[in-house]
Amino acid sequence: MVAGEASGDLLAGLLLDGLRTRWPGLHSAGIGGARMAAHGFDAWWSSDRLAVRGYVEVLRHYCGITAIRDQLRTRLLQNRPDVFIGVDAPDFNLHLERDLKRVGIPTVHFVCPSVWAWRADRLQEIRASVDHMLCLFPFEPELLHRHGVAATFVGHPLAEVIPMHADRDAARAELGLRTDAPLLAILPGSRRSEIEYLAGRFFETAMLLLRERPELQCVVPAIPVWQPLIEKIARDCGVTDRIRIYTGKSHTVLAACDVTLIASGTATLEAALFKRPMVIAYNMHWLSWQIMRRKRLQPWVGLPNILCQDFVVPELLQEQANARALADALGQWLDDGPRVARLQQRFKALHRQLHRDTSTIATHAIEALLET
Repeated sequence: MVAGEASGDLLAGLLLDGLRTRWPGLHSAGIGGARMAAHGFDAWWSSDRLAVRGYVEVLRHYCGITAIRDQLRTRLLQNRPDVFIGVDAPDFNLHLERDLKRVGIPTVHFVCPSVWAWRADRLQEIRASVDHMLCLFPFEPELLHRHGVAATFVGHPLAEVIPMHADRDAARAELGLRTDAPLLAILPGSRRSEIEYLAGRFFETAMLLLRERPELQCVVPAIPVWQPLIEKIARDCGVTDRIRIYTGKSHTVLAACDVTLIASGTATLEAALFKRPMVIAYNMHWLSWQIMRRKRLQPWVGLPNILCQDFVVPELLQEQANARALADALGQWLDDGPRVARLQQRFKALHRQLHRDTSTIATHAIEALLET
């Protein structure tokens, strides 16, 4: 298995739970993180090594990433596994899966690349690389079938893990926070490049809100490997005495908050499943942005908006993601209870749509592939 970054590690850990139930003697190894390790995964490399986004940013790490892929390919060809499962990280995994598929190693990819949102040209690459695609969203299998790719909708495992109704007060008690004051959750991303581009402006946004709303509580759930970086940026912005930084606890923080300022990515879907209003922001190297925007097929970048096919939450990207604009958008959520209630109903419907027994369905699809 290969999982890139924190979201891939989370999804792979949930999948491993189902695989181990079906095959108690399963041996799993490759590239992964802490959640996979908790299920007995043997990490030859950490998933953090693949946590890079953006064309320019990837170029800086290109040699190191390709060296890992070459070493992994050699190891897998010498000691052939029964199946290879790539979890997200398509730029890394699809190339590797293509080479493994050519020599007869069954390949499964978990999380369909967003070919319906951008880079539709990737469908040909998927067909050449993947024996079976495990899809998180219900509209994806039909698209893949039309292009000759076997696929199964397995639901989104986060919809199983996250409760339909999260206890806000209990979450605040766990974090040691007040229940009678509004709470802003700040999630600046799971990659170093995201944090470097977003954390500073997110903290500036928080300071603007705190001047206008002194009672506001601000919290950050930090991935352990990036917590020192987040703490440094907080010190540089002069906000360490106004913002509480927790090690991990992203789900507890999302359950506790009234609104979240959040980087575009899987965390936005987590926030939607917790039924929390959000402002989605993103900023990257200008050249990476110019390349990506030309490949977009839809007007939305945030998963909640894509899945709802509507701008149900604001998206502020690149130069729009400035502290004043972000603070104003967050303030509108804090001041408009009826609007929040309408959004929560949309997110409840989305939660029901995505809720399936993901690990069991995925395991059955993998078992069927191995029996062919």
